[in-house]
Amino acid sequence: MAKKNIFTDAFGTPYFLKRFIIFILGVVSYRRFNGFNKLKITGTEHLVDLPDSNVLFVSNHQTYFADVAAMYHAFCAVNNGYLNTIKNPIYLLNPKIDFYYVAAEETMNKGILPKIFKIAGAVTVKRTWRAEGKTVNRMVDLTEVDNIMKALDNGWVATFPQGTTSAFAQGRRGTAKLVKNQRPIVIPIKINGFRRAFDKKGLRVKVTGVKPTMEFKAPLDIDYDNEKAPEILLKIMTAIEQTEDFNVLHNYDEELKAKKVEQKDSNN
Repeated sequence: MAKKNIFTDAFGTPYFLKRFIIFILGVVSYRRFNGFNKLKITGTEHLVDLPDSNVLFVSNHQTYFADVAAMYHAFCAVNNGYLNTIKNPIYLLNPKIDFYYVAAEETMNKGILPKIFKIAGAVTVKRTWRAEGKTVNRMVDLTEVDNIMKALDNGWVATFPQGTTSAFAQGRRGTAKLVKNQRPIVIPIKINGFRRAFDKKGLRVKVTGVKPTMEFKAPLDIDYDNEKAPEILLKIMTAIEQTEDFNVLHNYDEELKAKKVEQKDSNN
């Protein structure tokens, strides 16, 4: 596995370039999270004593870029001693540069801005089940898995186990297999309100006055030797509150159906 050095990250990107891009993107996006809308961050105390590498953040997903941009703000703030707040953007002068995030290749290759985001720390993957809006069925590219492992060996990595911005979509087994094999510290992140505040790409403010939330939870307790991938995946999906148990509308619909069946039976 390649290693970072004092000049470049694990993928050969110069640190000075990453610092510059993170700073510029942070300045541009700051008012979106502490102006037009007020981002509420909780749980960053769980990040203080984490090691510099082999830490995996698993999160639900609501926009293409706003979710990740908010994570950068949170991580840079913690890197400078600010917990649960991004009110002092001076932290952008000393960013968290060994942070990577897993993103769909097709998303990161559309337009100039996504390509700039990519330089900041994207580890791109090709979806095995969907491409260009169509259902596909293709093999996992092992080179992409190696890249994610390389990122974990050299820093923190954020991934979205659902692989989509659709709420309550099923989790992908690849995330659980990665956790099983790499044995990282796994930190769940629960986000909410991003879908309402921003457009789907997360580049445009859709509604102002929203208070998006980002909650960092305690590291998952995983028995790497005895727990199987499906058990790990369920634990992850429960922690980010994306199982059907958390789907209030689904539960409401099911209760409504049950009531209708009851009424029909009583009438008969």
